[in-house]
Amino acid sequence: MALGTALLALTCPAVAVAALVLTARRTPGGAWDRRPRTGLGGRVFELRTLRTRRLRLDLFSRLPHVVRGDLALVGPAPLPPGDPRATGPGARRWRQELRPGLTGLAQVRARSGMPWDDPALLDQHYAEHHGVVLDLAILAEAARIPLRDRLRKARRTKAHLSDADHRPPACRRVDQADSVSTD
Repeated sequence: MALGTALLALTCPAVAVAALVLTARRTPGGAWDRRPRTGLGGRVFELRTLRTRRLRLDLFSRLPHVVRGDLALVGPAPLPPGDPRATGPGARRWRQELRPGLTGLAQVRARSGMPWDDPALLDQHYAEHHGVVLDLAILAEAARIPLRDRLRKARRTKAHLSDADHRPPACRRVDQADSVSTD
């Protein structure tokens, strides 16, 4: 909870500015998304999320839920009340005993495309093996994913030079003349 409080203090200004901008734009549905979710012990709470997925501030806007105790930083995804994934034979017990999280094993592994990366199985694996080391690894991966995505985007927009672009202008003219005469 101390880490959640520190993160909330650091990100609060950005979340507040984003909320003001969304409110000023009069976004359809409002700036906040409110949905019921099932928490620890089956208690239902209203999860409030700022509608800023593009800017990736949506998770930071959930930090007050961590401080309040509705969510943990790491845990299985919070599910809506009555969701079949929470009421299955094996899932009911561990879903009741674990606080849902901002991020989790299923969220950081979901993009890998591996067949064994079924979110329900990953959440169950987390429930059986959770601990400080696994939580720190998941938090590190959750922080790395947006950075990796930004680097990939930057690489795609960067101009790539071919070998022909590095040749002196005289050589390029010869190549162009050859290609014109051969056609």
